[in-house]
Amino acid sequence: MLLGSGELGKEFVIAVKRLGHYVIAVDSYNEAPAQQVADGREVIDMLDGLALNAIVAKHQPDVIVPEIEAIRTERFYDYEKEGIQVVPSARAANFTMNRKAIRDLAAKELGLRTANYRYAASLEELHAAVGEVGIPCVVKPLMSSSGKGQSTVKTESDIEKAWSYSQSGKRGDIAEVIVEAFVQFHTEITLLTVTQKNGVTLFCPPIGHRQERGDYQESWQPCMISDAHLQEAREIAEKVTRSLTGAGIWGVEFFLADDGIYFSELSPRPHDTGMVTLAGTQNLSEFELHARAVLGLPIPEITLLKAGASAVVLADKEGLNPYFTGVEDALREPGSDIRIFGKPATRPYRRMAVTLASDQLGCDVDILKAKAIANAEKVKVLNTES
Repeated sequence: MLLGSGELGKEFVIAVKRLGHYVIAVDSYNEAPAQQVADGREVIDMLDGLALNAIVAKHQPDVIVPEIEAIRTERFYDYEKEGIQVVPSARAANFTMNRKAIRDLAAKELGLRTANYRYAASLEELHAAVGEVGIPCVVKPLMSSSGKGQSTVKTESDIEKAWSYSQSGKRGDIAEVIVEAFVQFHTEITLLTVTQKNGVTLFCPPIGHRQERGDYQESWQPCMISDAHLQEAREIAEKVTRSLTGAGIWGVEFFLADDGIYFSELSPRPHDTGMVTLAGTQNLSEFELHARAVLGLPIPEITLLKAGASAVVLADKEGLNPYFTGVEDALREPGSDIRIFGKPATRPYRRMAVTLASDQLGCDVDILKAKAIANAEKVKVLNTES
């Protein structure tokens, strides 16, 4: 049972279906991307614990795979007691679905280096928190995804706007936000980390990415970083995932700055920046790796086969029944590909597709990034209904 059925869930469903499994895809709206390829579907508010219990009792899944944050994750502990496998684990889902829990685990319990941070549960507390961490700083809802509700405070006048935006973009019913000091980083990476039921922890080659509005715009693999930084990132990722327990793929994010490496965030599932692996950069995509880890199947190795880049295609307005133009132009050059997610509605900045570009190892990755971006700009999202 997949809880949350977006584009990442869609690719995961395809991966487990290829391995012969039956999937129920759950989301808050009908015709979500993963529902279009699953065997069955449910449409519920996953923050409604009773509704969640009802569909679990109805379908009696062997495995529950969360894909989003807005879920009554505390129910997962009971499901585990009933013998249902929760991915990666009930502990991991509860800690990582809330930025407060994972940040306190990383900084206070595990002693990892993070940006200076505070919490705020009201506009007044936000003013105080910004005063303590300093300006510029980043404000994020404790529960959100794809950058929703996230903003940068550059002046005192931005604080009230940041609070309002955090409340409009939060997922769930938690108003509290995290306020992070701005880290002057030169590179931001995702280290996809695979924990196994019976096997050692594995790491994908690092993925570089660029964000706007808290959401990724382009990603590329491999991202060239020093051996020392890579080793440190692997040690941190293994320490955090071991503490959280469970099997699956994790998107562990880091800032690389002149004064060292900072742990940023962690997702206990395939990562949006990891869609670059759909370009065939690895012998197994992040979704195939997640499927194998979840099902307890062996992963002998992760091999980098070629270089790749991805760029997002965004909607620019609200509408229904979208269609796409420019796809032919985006596919004309060798090494170009696209994934259209199949979302039934648009809104400004909603991610609707991703373009992919690939070439042999050793090529100029900056040229690959430019190619993916140029192809994404050729694709336009239009709506049958406004």
